[in-house]
Amino acid sequence: MFDFTNQVVLITGAAGNLGEAAVRAFYDAGASLALVDNRPDRLPQLFGSLDPARVLLVGGVDVTEETAVTHMTTAILNRYGRVDILCNIAGGFKMGTAVHETPLADWEFMLNLNARSIFLVSRAIIPHMLSQGSGKIISVAARAALEGKANMAAYTVSKSAVIRLTESMAAELKDKGITVNCILPGTIDTPQNRTAMPKASFDKWVAPEALADVILFLASDAARAVTGAAVPVYGRS
Repeated sequence: MFDFTNQVVLITGAAGNLGEAAVRAFYDAGASLALVDNRPDRLPQLFGSLDPARVLLVGGVDVTEETAVTHMTTAILNRYGRVDILCNIAGGFKMGTAVHETPLADWEFMLNLNARSIFLVSRAIIPHMLSQGSGKIISVAARAALEGKANMAAYTVSKSAVIRLTESMAAELKDKGITVNCILPGTIDTPQNRTAMPKASFDKWVAPEALADVILFLASDAARAVTGAAVPVYGRS
């Protein structure tokens, strides 16, 4: 459907469920890939069979730490010399407690994982996109970002921050040849969610592959006029 030949795609959280779906979709579309994850063992396990001429594995990277992101960026640019598409997929969910019972460590964990990570990686990559005069940035927020929920304040706030970051970067970069968008997944059909909610209607959830299709659209020239958008992808949930 899309052709990303001769384009370099950086994907954080590449070893996660959505990350893996995005990796395989971009790879099948001809892209060269820089795959980043905090687990050094998972990347070779999942992607070791892919053509090493088109795939750089950068494992053991904590994208919430500035120094780690700097080293990651250097490694990718040394290999490819550019990044055309940045997919900020690293993130996660953790059920919380009432706000007045929330430990500061839990609050900071969610904000760091879901918002600080996107801030740091985007901040590192944008200057190189500006030098190129082009780029696409796609981040993962969540349906839950649109409304506060009981015992989920840290998560909903962190994902709301992704939307505001997306809108701010889009406004700053729209005249520089760079588009910035995010997606809002509903419940994703993953083994972990099936285990956590065994009585749910799994067929109503959104498949990682369907989310990957939307990411590829936003990274493609077909979405050249789309920036600052928060795209809902809920399946039938």
